Amino acid sequence: MREGTPSRTAAWVASARQMGRLLPPELRLADDPYGAAFSSSRLPRLLGESRSRTLAQLPGLRTWILYMQVRTRVLDDAVRTFVAAGGRQLVLLGAGYDCRALRLPELAGSRVFEIDHPATQGHKRATLERIGAVSPSRYLEWNFEARAMPELPGALAAIGHDPAQRSLTIWEGVTMYLTEPAIDTSLRAIRAWSAPGSQLAMTYFAKSRLAEPSLATRAIQAIVARFGEPWRWGWIPDELPAYLAARDWALVRDLPMSEAARELLPAEHAAHVSDPERRIALATAPESIAISASQ
Repeated sequence: MREGTPSRTAAWVASARQMGRLLPPELRLADDPYGAAFSSSRLPRLLGESRSRTLAQLPGLRTWILYMQVRTRVLDDAVRTFVAAGGRQLVLLGAGYDCRALRLPELAGSRVFEIDHPATQGHKRATLERIGAVSPSRYLEWNFEARAMPELPGALAAIGHDPAQRSLTIWEGVTMYLTEPAIDTSLRAIRAWSAPGSQLAMTYFAKSRLAEPSLATRAIQAIVARFGEPWRWGWIPDELPAYLAARDWALVRDLPMSEAARELLPAEHAAHVSDPERRIALATAPESIAISASQ
């Protein structure tokens, strides 16, 4: 992202979450009544008009809305499962305009920590204040280009995070924008604040999506690059378990979005989310001593 400018891709993602309200009830997997406000003060009102429902029938937009419904639901369910098992700390790394602290009643007794660039986080907090939404999240501004990741666990602890207690860290819509060194230092930092039994849920691209992009992928790449947020990184899925293990994470599940769509949507609609190269991985911190973020 460009220095001093809130993330445009994060705003588009948040708007797509709220656009789920344009879908028929049986296709609504997650509800975000706040997302569109981060793009425009008028967009939430437009989405409430009956004629706006025709927008969800546009092929490309319909696919994007359904994709975001599936991705959001999978991660929401990871939060619910973690909380049901007794977890009480949620860390949103590169939080963007995530509003889980407001949306999910299951988080009422938990501490939610949001970490993001000052420009994006500042815009988020100003927008929530404008619409009268009071989030219980604890915010940590972090300039990822200017500050070293090994410093992040200490800064997180300073605002109330307890590294001796289990955490679920959600790293959503971030890894594809990072370089490999940034990926490495980030995973080590997350592990440093993650007590044994903690979890990591992250989205990622298969490397083939970037190495052999389709015409549609190249078009999207060009757009996000113009926003100052080019795609840089993807994993070969078969190599992900070893990559994570080298950083003291154990892969639990690696889920293609196409498979998640088939689990959550009627078949004729799941077919619109057919991309197996967009994926969600869930990993756990083993019952061992966490590695140092400085290694």
